[in-house]
Amino acid sequence: MKMNLTQKIIYNHLDDEQKKIFLEKNGKVEEIDIKIDQTLTHDITAVMAYNAFEALELDRVKTEKSISYIDHNVLCTDHRTSDDHLFLKTIAQKYGIYYSTPGNGICHSVHIARFAIPGKTLLGADSHTASSGAIGMFAFGGGGVEVARAMAGLRIKLNMPKIIKVNLIGKLNGGVNTKDIALELLKKYSVKGGVGKVFEYTGEGLKYLEIPQRMTITNMGAEMGATTSIFPTDEITKDFFKAQNRLEDFTEFVADESATYDDEITIDMSKIIPLVACPSQPDNIADVNDEKFKDLKVSSVFIGSCTNASYGDIKKAAEILKGKKVSEDVELTIGVSTRAIFLQLLEEGTIAELVKSGARITEIACGACDGIGGAPVSKGITVRTSNRNFKGRSGTVDAQIYLVSPEVAAATAITGKLTVANDVMSDVEKLNNILEPTEYVVDDSEIIKPLDLEKAKKIQIIRGDNIKPLPLNTKIPNELTIKVSLKTKDNISTDDITPNDANFSAMRSNIPEISKYAFSRIYPDFVTRAKEYGKSVIIGGENYGQGSSREHAAIAPMYLGIKAVIVKSIARIHKKNLINHGVVPMTFKHSDDYDKIEISDELSWNNMDEALEKGIITIKNNTKNFTFEALIELSKEEKEIIMAGGLLPFIKKTFKGV
Repeated sequence: MKMNLTQKIIYNHLDDEQKKIFLEKNGKVEEIDIKIDQTLTHDITAVMAYNAFEALELDRVKTEKSISYIDHNVLCTDHRTSDDHLFLKTIAQKYGIYYSTPGNGICHSVHIARFAIPGKTLLGADSHTASSGAIGMFAFGGGGVEVARAMAGLRIKLNMPKIIKVNLIGKLNGGVNTKDIALELLKKYSVKGGVGKVFEYTGEGLKYLEIPQRMTITNMGAEMGATTSIFPTDEITKDFFKAQNRLEDFTEFVADESATYDDEITIDMSKIIPLVACPSQPDNIADVNDEKFKDLKVSSVFIGSCTNASYGDIKKAAEILKGKKVSEDVELTIGVSTRAIFLQLLEEGTIAELVKSGARITEIACGACDGIGGAPVSKGITVRTSNRNFKGRSGTVDAQIYLVSPEVAAATAITGKLTVANDVMSDVEKLNNILEPTEYVVDDSEIIKPLDLEKAKKIQIIRGDNIKPLPLNTKIPNELTIKVSLKTKDNISTDDITPNDANFSAMRSNIPEISKYAFSRIYPDFVTRAKEYGKSVIIGGENYGQGSSREHAAIAPMYLGIKAVIVKSIARIHKKNLINHGVVPMTFKHSDDYDKIEISDELSWNNMDEALEKGIITIKNNTKNFTFEALIELSKEEKEIIMAGGLLPFIKKTFKGV
């Protein structure tokens, strides 16, 4: 069998029996059960993940490497966040996990530089884990409990994705960024068009794309709902590993000649123009030069995030800003992706040039991308190089977020309106001469290595008073009469379900506390109603649960008594998180039934056990006196997880003593 890159990695991580079936069916299997080589968590998702891992009562993680990053909330406005960091540090020491300290850098950027290995698998408790696909890794996001499962050495089940071949030809023009390629793909596929797909990149255009540029593309694949995105390795990959002093980790990893794909598209990079994602969806794409933006007054600009804060991105922004001043009507904030890159830019004088232009340099962290610091003014227009522009994502609920490349962001900071680079500099093509270093600053002193087992056993895990146990669900009743506590619109994000900013982030280790704010920004009466009903169900539209992997968006509603969600369609990771916490995800068999149901309607069913087996259930709306059907599309194991009340009790029951 001739295999593409994705099939090769999957095949290499199946057990012997699955490999045999994979070959017999020429890769056309429904489900895969793969070994995970590496895991990552960050401070927002980690506490729940490690609480779950502790419950499995193992001495040590079973992966080749597991890394705990502190990168999202490093502001520490009170003791809660600091307590979380200390908990995560001691638990890393206890269980053989690498610990990347606050200020060392954004997890995906540090990971690809210091840990990612071609041909390996990576499961991260963050949807942008797919970033490491830039060096040929099968990297994908999931919930914290799922990461705990992988750390226990257990395999992870996935639906076999469709594999889309993306031929990149031509070369980007000066002032155009691979962010614009990602936005072009979002225009084509939308925020849900990548669900169940892997985007595998190839073509002669790869020779013009350095690893951080490829990483921007794989990072943004998450916004299409893709399982992951991946590039082959080549001389550029080899040069990157050499520059990181990790040449021993490089492996040539390419698709077989004549490998087949489920679909194929071609993108001519020479025809890509600077694009912008307008509020409040990443697929709301327009030309930066569109006439409709001529009177748009920008109040703040952020250049940063795991998407676009590489060495090359910051250098290009600095070149555009060199000798110029930020508009007096604009606040420009810049966050470099890693400590090592910051040191390099500092030594070269680039940071000084940025400060001279009027930029503020923030901490080396996710920061403003996740609404933690750098919040714009009320009703402000903010232009950002990050990956999401959902309402409230910036930390200001009524601000409007426009997503662009660093080149457009820098030019915009100068003029105060959406601007392309060649409107503020005479020779935009020289930006293409700015390349990644042939030798990066390498300093791993802020990555604390695991202790040996004997020393680890003596470590005492330190828990602050804000860290509460992971709440567990119970099996959904076979017969149930239940009210609708919420009816949502299309494209509800996990940001909508559990809001993000520094204040809410400090609550992530305390489900009883954060559950008080579920849906609070868009449906402020939900929590009161859910508590009143005791047990209830949520009705949703298209693409429910899009966005980040934060499982709090599943746990908090579960804690409030949500037993099921019935939606038109649902995002992959959120569906998995609901299952992992015992909440049944259903989709309307006929989407028109969505319109017939209202908040407080009473629904009932009497055959959930049978429905889980058959994959379809008949539900009666007692209030409106009609019945409708909903699909329950679960794998055999997912049905067992629901029957157990969630993944953690399922693992403890099924794999006791692993």
